[in-house]
Parts: sequence; C-alpha cells; structure tokens
Amino acid sequence: MHLLKTLCSIHAPSGNETALKEYIINYINLNIQNFKVKPTIIKDGIQDCLILKFGNPKTAIFAHLDSIGFTVRYGKELIKIGGPKTYDGIELVGKDSNGDIETELYNYEDEKGDKHTEYIFDREIDRATELTFKPNWREDDNFVQCCYMDNRLGVWNALEVAKTLENGIICFSTYEEVGGGSVGFLGKYIYEKWGVIQALISDITWVTNGVKHGEGVAISRRDSGLPRRTYVDRIIQLAEESGVKYQIEVESAGGSDGNQLQKSPYPFDWCFIGAPEDNVHSPDEKVHKEDIRNMVLLYKFLMKHL
Repeated sequence: MHLLKTLCSIHAPSGNETALKEYIINYINLNIQNFKVKPTIIKDGIQDCLILKFGNPKTAIFAHLDSIGFTVRYGKELIKIGGPKTYDGIELVGKDSNGDIETELYNYEDEKGDKHTEYIFDREIDRATELTFKPNWREDDNFVQCCYMDNRLGVWNALEVAKTLENGIICFSTYEEVGGGSVGFLGKYIYEKWGVIQALISDITWVTNGVKHGEGVAISRRDSGLPRRTYVDRIIQLAEESGVKYQIEVESAGGSDGNQLQKSPYPFDWCFIGAPEDNVHSPDEKVHKEDIRNMVLLYKFLMKHL
C-alpha cells in the first residue's frame, strides 16, 4: 500500500491542498497508460480541486483532499483546523521561513481557567504556519494505521477505481474538514456540463457500536445529512447483487461532501460509502484491510451499474 502511505504523508490541511493536487496530477500522468480509459483532466479555474471525466458519465465520486491540522496564532498558541485531537505529546510537522519544523503540542489552563493548546519548540514559529500530524505508518496482516486515513484513503479509493473506470467523474474537493466550500461549484460544473446528478461520497466513517472493523464497507443511511431514501435503497440493492460485504450505518452526527451537495441548488442524489476507522481525527487512525478491499470492489461495481 505504498501509494496510500505516500498520500498520508503529504501536507495538505484545509485551505492548502496544492501539494496533494499536484501529486495526484503527476501520479495520473505517470500511470495514465495503465488506465482503461484516458480521462479528461480539469484543473483550471476550480482552485485546488480536480475533476477527472471518463467516457459518458452518469455518476460522480467525490473525495476530499484536505486534512485537519493546526494554525500557529500568536506566541506559541495553536488554533484547530477542523476537529483534530489535542492530547499532550502529539507530534506535529510543518515548515516556515526558517525551515522544517518537528514539534509537539501540549495543553494548559491559565489563571482565568481558560484552556489553551500550544506547541513546544526552541524558537517561535511564523504566524499562520500550518502544522499537521507527523506520519507514523503501521501495517500488519489485517490493519493499516496512520494519520489522515480520513481522507487519503478516500482519495486512494478513487484513484484505484479510476484505473478501470469507463464512464464516470471523479471530483477531488477541498475544505471538507472546515465545513466545505468547493463542492457547490464542482457540482455546478458537472451538472451544467454533463448533466450528472448522482454522487458517491468516497470518505471514511467511524467504528461505532453498530459499525465494526472487518464487517465490510459502510453504506450510510444518514449522518447529519439525510440522503434521499430511494437512491440509497437502489445502492443497497446493487450492493446485494454485487456480493460485496457491506454494513449499514445510521448516525446523527458527522458530515461530508454529501451535505454540501444536498445544500446546492442542483438535484443531486448522494450516498456516503466508506470503510470505518478507529481513533478518528488522531495520529492513529486505523482501518481494516478487508473493509478497504470491499470499498474498492463496491465502488467499481456501482460505477458500472448506477
């Protein structure tokens, strides 16, 4: 899983996804001869997003590029990007005008009782520098574990599907971890240009009391967003026909690019389908390899039959 390991190591917090976008473009150009259908690549005028168009598309895959992290404020204070874990000792990396940074965070309470998160380093880091979790890849027969499985695994899944995709669209979006912002114009583009109104959300969900490691890819009936039931019914019927192992998720919290599609002025149907992970939004996100395999298999089947 060398590609996934590499994706997890690329610095691309919300608002600064350029490096990951450029890596994906380079990866596609190097491997495009192995794709079943050569995609059209749209990269201009859509910020740090990417659109890959294959054949005559009916369905789009959305996968967000960005990760959670921290922004350096004043002094040594850190501000969250999205919702990262903040326990003491988490190792962080970044780069400012004075060079590469490897530091760690700690929490303290001031005399007023206010809580703060800061970094420990031998110099002051430039204001507005972004710090992300230091990658620590771990792999055994059953699991892969690292920071940023959410959502580099969703990106990896989309790239795996791209190799054999004949008809479809892949949208690599940005800003998801801070509430979205790019899905609206991506949806507008693919609706107005190709009439696409069906979407699959290639993202990572949570291990919960109802969603377990090794029980298959999760098809979400709902989270904080509520997809149209007839569309999800159709997906579940196709999942049954595929023979791929899956489990049904029902949650009241969490969100994805699907929420932004639902809020757009276009008639998109969408469904979140992803492998479940443990240790969410921490440096130790953990996913079962069997769930990853089933995620890829189900996406390939759905993109042929939806």
